[in-house]
Amino acid sequence: MNLILLGAPGAGKGTQAEVICDALKIPTISTGNMLRAAVKDGTEYGLKAKAAMDAGDLVSDDIVIGILKDRIAQDDCKNGFILDGFPRTVPQAEALDAMGVQIDKVVEIYVADETIQKRLSGRRVCEGCGNSYHIDFKPTKVEGICDACGAKTVIRKDDEPATVIDRLKTYHEKTAPLKDYYSKQGKLVTVEGQEEVSETSKLTLKAIEG
Repeated sequence: MNLILLGAPGAGKGTQAEVICDALKIPTISTGNMLRAAVKDGTEYGLKAKAAMDAGDLVSDDIVIGILKDRIAQDDCKNGFILDGFPRTVPQAEALDAMGVQIDKVVEIYVADETIQKRLSGRRVCEGCGNSYHIDFKPTKVEGICDACGAKTVIRKDDEPATVIDRLKTYHEKTAPLKDYYSKQGKLVTVEGQEEVSETSKLTLKAIEG
């Protein structure tokens, strides 16, 4: 089964990708990893991508989709794959269709913006060992101090409230229109993110099987 995962930043899309990957035994393909591998391997499209990056330009959609077609032709994708992070826009989805990449289902992990903002802005990371905490859901025993190593815990730039709001705004403007695009094709299924990750996982697998 060939899947696309959609979801706003902080909706838990990456975790659900791992769940699907384990259940269906299909690989998750993220744009960043795919590009790095193609550049490292020196493929035709990988060299084009490297030239663009070296020039400080964005890698064009046709190059990304060319790399994607090479990637999904590999043996580990013979039973399907999960696209995580591509397409990000309707033009990219249209280009994907035009290149003949068959998608069976598009799974949206939906979590309300207010919940995402609370999840992300409450997250804290240890400067020393990298352990992750949350001021509401997984607080440290002593505020601002890592339980494991005693170093200071900090808020990452990506988790700062203003950054989270900007990231959500970009998602709604550029990526959310994909829901309508794939809904018209009859491929979209929406899973409401639950407080317990395991509950979201059950709903995700049920949506894929349905």
